[in-house]
Amino acid sequence: MKLRVYASSTDVAAACSPGTPLWQVAPTRDSEGRLLTDFMMLIPRLRDKPRIEIERTSGCIHSILSQHREVVFADLNLKLNLLWISLRPRQGAIAEISAAIRIWVPEAMLVAHHAEPR
Repeated sequence: MKLRVYASSTDVAAACSPGTPLWQVAPTRDSEGRLLTDFMMLIPRLRDKPRIEIERTSGCIHSILSQHREVVFADLNLKLNLLWISLRPRQGAIAEISAAIRIWVPEAMLVAHHAEPR
């Protein structure tokens, strides 16, 4: 899993550049054709922080996500202060991953999640 970081400004990170829109990049199925699930976390004012703080935050997020085998895609959009994560469905995975992120990035907020099946 690679954490894709997107920044709209070159002063945030020289290596980051606008890429393909998320809806064209985020996978919807795993390699065996099973549907993936996804969730978003808002990280308020992340783009306004110093570059070193942004790099620390993205490093923490990458470290957390790499410990979860079900995560197949992650995108950190600095323009929107939004983290998108796609993963193989597992009961409790979203709550577990979002809680782990909040330990190291306390300002991160889960944007939308249905706790019970519809």
